[in-house]
Amino acid sequence: MTDQPGDFATDSEHRSCDRSALTLGLALLCLGLAAGAITALLLAPQSGKQLRRQLRRKYEDARDVVDDWSEQAGDWIERGSEWADKASDWADKAGSRVAPMGKAFRR
Repeated sequence: MTDQPGDFATDSEHRSCDRSALTLGLALLCLGLAAGAITALLLAPQSGKQLRRQLRRKYEDARDVVDDWSEQAGDWIERGSEWADKASDWADKAGSRVAPMGKAFRR
C-alpha cells in the first residue's frame, strides 16, 4: 500500500477543519451555558411574575451581547476584506515588476 499525494489533506483543508471544529465547539459552549442558566432560573424558588421578569431581562441582556458580537464580527470581516484587497494589489504590483526579470531569465 502506497500513499498518493492526493491522500493527504492540504494545509487549507486542515485549517478549514480546525475552524469548523472551533465554531462548533463555541456554539455548543454557548448552548450549554444558556441551558444551564435557564435550568438554574427555573429551579430557583421565585414567584412566577419574578421569574418571568428575570427571564425577560436575561434574554434582553443576552440579545444585546449577541448583537455586539455580530457588530464586531462584521467589523472584523470588513477589515479582513480591506487587508485582502491591499494584499492583492500589492501582489499584482510585485508581479508586474518581476515579470520583466522572469522573461529575461527564460531567454
